[in-house]
Amino acid sequence: MPLTAHGIPEILALGGRDLGHSGWKEVTQELIDAYAEVSGTIGGSTPTPPAPADGPYGRTIAHGCMLLSWGIPMFGELLKVTGAGRALNYGVDRVRYPAPVPVGSRVRLHASVAEVEEVARGGVRMTRAFTFELEGSVKPARVAQSPTHFHP
Repeated sequence: MPLTAHGIPEILALGGRDLGHSGWKEVTQELIDAYAEVSGTIGGSTPTPPAPADGPYGRTIAHGCMLLSWGIPMFGELLKVTGAGRALNYGVDRVRYPAPVPVGSRVRLHASVAEVEEVARGGVRMTRAFTFELEGSVKPARVAQSPTHFHP
């Protein structure tokens, strides 16, 4: 069950808080193919079999942005914000892809609230730190920061 923050004062109090881990999600060939189709990234790191057997990883790997797109729903497993008028995802910063994510892998999100600061017109900006952990790997699959503006 996710932690709940109600309203701007409770959002402000989250600065520096570790929110823990989401559940594990398997990276399947079907998900890789679907992402490649809708994003137009067929080929390169996300070809369909049998081509990946000849590549550097011996199998298909997930596109870097595919896992990043899982960040918001996985974060929703950890924190629910109520009592704010509107939330606006402001982007993704400091993105890194430290480890390849082969088909069949499992990933989960470890998240914290890196910073919360007041912004003009009464809202706050929450900067979330995302680490996508790759099961069985000492290196994370992806790391990023994701700022969101909450308006009263």
